[in-house]
Amino acid sequence: AYTGEALDYKVPLLRSLTAIDKAATEVCRYFDKNVEKVFSYLGWEQEYFLVDESLWAVRPDLMLTGRTLMGHESAKNQQLEDHYFGAIPTRVMAFMKDLEYECLKLGIPVKTRHNEVAPSQFELAPVYEEANLANDHNQLLMTIMDKIARRHQFRVLLHEKPFKGINGSGKHNNWSLCDSDGHNLLNPGETPMKNAQFLVFLAAVLRAVHKHGINLRLGIIGASNDHRLGANEAPPAVLSVYLGDSLSAIIRAIAYGKEAAGGCSEPLQIGVSVLPNIPRDLSDRNRTSPFALTGNKFEFRALGSSQNIATANISLNAAMACALDDIAFMLEAELAQGTPLNAAIQSLLAKLFAEHMPIVFDGNGYSDEWLAEAEKRGLPNLKDTVAALAHYSDKDVMAVFERHGVLSPREMLSRQEILLENYTHSVSIEGHTALKLGRTRILPVALAYQTRLAKAASSAAALVDDAAEEKAYFVRVREQVRGLMSALDTLEAAVNGDFGGTALARAAYARDTVLPAMNACRNHADALECLCASHDWPLPSYAELLWLH
Repeated sequence: AYTGEALDYKVPLLRSLTAIDKAATEVCRYFDKNVEKVFSYLGWEQEYFLVDESLWAVRPDLMLTGRTLMGHESAKNQQLEDHYFGAIPTRVMAFMKDLEYECLKLGIPVKTRHNEVAPSQFELAPVYEEANLANDHNQLLMTIMDKIARRHQFRVLLHEKPFKGINGSGKHNNWSLCDSDGHNLLNPGETPMKNAQFLVFLAAVLRAVHKHGINLRLGIIGASNDHRLGANEAPPAVLSVYLGDSLSAIIRAIAYGKEAAGGCSEPLQIGVSVLPNIPRDLSDRNRTSPFALTGNKFEFRALGSSQNIATANISLNAAMACALDDIAFMLEAELAQGTPLNAAIQSLLAKLFAEHMPIVFDGNGYSDEWLAEAEKRGLPNLKDTVAALAHYSDKDVMAVFERHGVLSPREMLSRQEILLENYTHSVSIEGHTALKLGRTRILPVALAYQTRLAKAASSAAALVDDAAEEKAYFVRVREQVRGLMSALDTLEAAVNGDFGGTALARAAYARDTVLPAMNACRNHADALECLCASHDWPLPSYAELLWLH
């Protein structure tokens, strides 16, 4: 801005990388005085859908909003998982090869390609890179994907939930830290001293997610991601950390004594040979966890496929820098009293693991039981973007970004207002699109079909005494038509209504009034799709969109 504030994502990302470098280097030097710098490394996974361009062109909802605002589920979707485990379709493979060629020309080190769970859903992922470069490459990728898709008569959908009833798309954020000597700080290692360093950084991660979970939640917000978070294929909005059975047992032993791991009450010693080797590969991760340790990195699974990954990493790096600063301060206080380093680490880890144990959860993150348990543990459950953004201006939240100069208070308040306005506009655009789609395409077809049914029922009644079935079918259609007409009137009033004064009030109105009105229209429209003649229906069906490669 003219007044010096950062309006983009790049500047805060670079600031956050500087913050975590400084804080992590300070902690590393307790173990190795020669460490000069710490780098944040990142490996993203980009999920996306491909649909035929000719079908996309006759779906105003896909064109204008990136998702289907109306449309009944296909009889066959992902139940058999035959797309997930099947071969990549020939036409899609041609697109993928072309895309990879263009990526490599730009220096994007793409490596992985495969089908994803839902039909017409796919994934691409590169080799790990330094976080700033990885962010640039993902932004470039999302731009050229659209260009290459058109070349192959496809349209790429990066919306987090373009189709109701099947998996949406995420962008998993595999994050790690590496020192200037090439050591991964999140790798458990094989020697006691390296294990001690790993456990200190592990404690910092738990502290960052536990104390600053709202900051991390702000890194994954968005009107489109709200449709995905908490669904069957995406982590809940409640942030927790998965460590795996063996590592969870180890930190419990450190926190509460060996009895917690099954044994005597003697506490586990840090930095000596009794510390068990922690497996380098904890096998398959918990796919229901939003923040899971996967061998030597943490996978932040809650990001949406259309998002700029800088948002999540700005929050994550800022929170981690604060946690590492806290740990360095606590260690210095112990050392100043003459406590040996190993004893200070032993004492500090026990306190930290005990304090932040509520954030550790290795079970099913999709279950209702976990949501109830998370509430007992005091973990925030900010279910949607509006609820999360309301906390952007909280003192504790702002302090995390302000502490290392990642964002100034003025920058945070402006971002809060802009993000709330973006949410409102996104929902409003969807509302107006759904209204026009219902009024100009679906309702005329449904009314014409209803008229034909009325004539058919009347003719049947004239020919036979018992025409109850014909009349009953007409009544079913008429009820849905009337319901759609009423729902469209409600939606029209909602999108043209008073959204309120403040940005937060307008966003809350969009969430609480416009979205429910849209959903009501969809319910009737989807019911009519199953009742009206398919050759009359004005929109390509899910079966055509998802299975036509």
